[in-house]
Amino acid sequence: MNISELQIVDFKKEYAEYFYNLNIECLQKYFYVEPYDEKILNNPQEYVIDSGGFIFFAKLNNEIIGVVSLINQKTFFELSKMAVSPKYQGLGIGLQLMNFCIDFAKNKNWKSITLYSHRKLVSAIHLYKKVGFTEISLEENSHYERSDIKMLLELS
Repeated sequence: MNISELQIVDFKKEYAEYFYNLNIECLQKYFYVEPYDEKILNNPQEYVIDSGGFIFFAKLNNEIIGVVSLINQKTFFELSKMAVSPKYQGLGIGLQLMNFCIDFAKNKNWKSITLYSHRKLVSAIHLYKKVGFTEISLEENSHYERSDIKMLLELS
């Protein structure tokens, strides 16, 4: 499999089903789908794009195999809803999506990127640390019931 042909492309309405399906598959494997997830995943145009956020897709040979979003949370941008198709995991696609988001944020002159995760996602936490995210204190009422870690990447 030649992932050097991987492209990272912007959100299009016809890709919305991949945003939903890739994330639902991941959430159901490790956790459960929370009401906040359903809201975002069922209507990415309204809750991500129209709110000033961004969604990017990893595309290989005309197949969407991964996704990531940068959600505008008013006072910060949250890296969220990152998922890679199980048959393409372990090939560095998550890292490529992360690096794309970091470069994108730097080009927009953002000061930082925040994310919420769970410690049982060991490989994801490792990836976040690898690209420079550090753990910060998690507020008591995070918008995710499952989150037990909050991380920040300083860009400036």
